[in-house]
Formats: sequence, structure tokens, C-alpha cells
Amino acid sequence: EVQLVESGGGMVQPGGSLRLSCAASGFTFSSNSMSWVRQAPGKGPEWVSSISPGGASTSYASSVKGRFSISRDNAKDTLYLQMNSLKPEDTALYYCARGGPATYQSKGDWGQGTQVTVSS
Repeated sequence: EVQLVESGGGMVQPGGSLRLSCAASGFTFSSNSMSWVRQAPGKGPEWVSSISPGGASTSYASSVKGRFSISRDNAKDTLYLQMNSLKPEDTALYYCARGGPATYQSKGDWGQGTQVTVSS
């Protein structure tokens, strides 16, 4: 059974930083692209970032490029999202998902999410 457990969310002031983690189990983590997806209140899911199985290739939504950094530790089966220069519009429930930008929706393996709130 695929399990994805996010952590690291919280409340932070604009301009602050947070690091999200996602612990994966139930599948071969190192063979899968992984993604971060977020959903703001009243809005649909928004793809944020993806990383290739080995970590060499990454991609970002234009709204977060230059501020967020995705990474992974295949020895620990863990995915990360370093978020810097946070803005109020980054407030959302953040999910990790199995798959890349074109496949995470069809795979349907998402965690429960971790809340990020950016507010002064």
C-alpha cells in the first residue's frame, strides 16, 4: 500500500521559510518521479514542483520558481520542499504525490497534506 506522509507545515510571516518533508513507503521510491501539489482554500489543486527518480531533473511552476527548491533522499525514501521568500498567496494545503507533472493525477497517490499559512 502506497503511503505518503507530509510534515513541516506551519504558520510563517511573509518573507519567511519552511521546509516540507514527505516520508514515502509501500513502493520503490527511488524508481518514481515525485511531485508537490498545493490547494488553496476555495481553489483547485495546483502543481508546484516535480523531481525525477534520481533527482537530477527538477521543474517548477512559474509562481514558485526561484523561491522553492525540491529535493529527495532516496536512501531515506523522503521528498523535500524548501520554501523561501514565502508570500501570502503561498497559503495552501501542500501534498506530495507519486509521479511527475504529467502523471501524478492519474496515479492518484497523494498524502494527507500539511498546511502552510503565510500571514503577518
